[in-house]
Amino acid sequence: MHLVRHGQSTWNLQRRLQGQTVDVPLTDLGHAQAHAAAAGLVGRRITAIWSSDQVRALQTAGAISDVLGVPVQACAALREQALGRLEGLSYDDLTEEPVPDGAHLSEVRWGGGESVRDVHGRLSGFVAGLAPTDGEVVLVSHGDTLRILLAVLAGRGHRDVEWLEFGNGEVRTVEVAR
Repeated sequence: MHLVRHGQSTWNLQRRLQGQTVDVPLTDLGHAQAHAAAAGLVGRRITAIWSSDQVRALQTAGAISDVLGVPVQACAALREQALGRLEGLSYDDLTEEPVPDGAHLSEVRWGGGESVRDVHGRLSGFVAGLAPTDGEVVLVSHGDTLRILLAVLAGRGHRDVEWLEFGNGEVRTVEVAR
C-alpha cells in the first residue's frame, strides 16, 4: 500500500490550519510534488487509487491517475481531521489550551472538530472495508490522517499514533497483511 500526502496547498504556504476545509487548492509547487509522487509510482502494479474528497488531495490523486491510467475513487473517510472553529486560523494565532481533566490528548475534539480517536475509528472502518486486490493500492490523504492511518495499519490504538514528519507530496510504502 502506498500512502501519499497531498502536495503543498495554498494554506500550507500561508501556514493556516486546513482541517476539512474542502476547497483549498495546490500551489504550483504542490502540483510539481504531485507529479513527482506519480513518477515515483511508475512501474508498480497499481490497481486502485483512493483519495480524500478534498480538492488538494483530489488534485494530487488526479496527477497520479493521469500518469498511471488508474481512476481515482474519492472517499470522505480519507479527509483530514476536522478542526471546527480552528480551521482557517494562522498557526501564529493558535493558543495552547489545557487538556480537560480525565481526558487523554487524543480524545479531545479541539475546536469542536474531531478527536484523534474519532479519526482512528473512521479510518479503521475504511481499512476494514477495502476489498482485496491483485495489485497495489494508493491512498492519497492528509498529514494527520496519514499518521493516524499508519497506527491503524500497524494495529495500534488512537493513543499510540507516532507524530512523524510526513512531507507534502511524500509517498510512503507500507506492507499490509491482508
